[in-house]
Amino acid sequence: MLALLVLAIVAAALAAPVAVRALERQRSQRKRPQARRRRELRDLGDPGRERRAEQRARELLRSCVNEEEWAMYRDLGFIRVFGRMTRRQGREGGSGSAYAYLIYPHKPIVAYVAKTGRLLSEYCVEFPDLTGAISQSRLPDSDDVLAKWMALTGDEERLIRNANMHLPGRQVDPSRVRRDLWRLSEWERQRRGPLKAPRT
Repeated sequence: MLALLVLAIVAAALAAPVAVRALERQRSQRKRPQARRRRELRDLGDPGRERRAEQRARELLRSCVNEEEWAMYRDLGFIRVFGRMTRRQGREGGSGSAYAYLIYPHKPIVAYVAKTGRLLSEYCVEFPDLTGAISQSRLPDSDDVLAKWMALTGDEERLIRNANMHLPGRQVDPSRVRRDLWRLSEWERQRRGPLKAPRT
């Protein structure tokens, strides 16, 4: 009888650490969903947070880009930037550039031939939200566009060199880009207004 009692005590002593670890694991698994729910409730506690962050981002974007680029983003949801690297090769830059880019929020920058609209490539760049304005990683839409615009207009060559380049259609649907280029040409035509007939 004494031998059985000693065996039971030894078995209990050996099983205790295993039981404690199992209890701790079970407790931590219960805490994870609770912590996630608390985070979700905290975010839901301020439903206007994301909207306010985007509003601030739009105001900042408007203060940085020119009037035409702001109107383009406001009306169409993207900004066109003409390529500038052709200037170094002795060609005309600006609106006479051979190529241009479309900057979308949270999508790759799309390069295309300005005159024909032929798609050239996609440049994937990412600018994480280090301030936590909306989430731990995603910038508000307008901040993402502004970050790409600043990088592209500030140092186009560096941005292109450091970006992940892909063929057109990898992430942005080519038919969407063509539709957006058509929308852009119509938008510009409407802004120019009707052509006046020359006086005779």
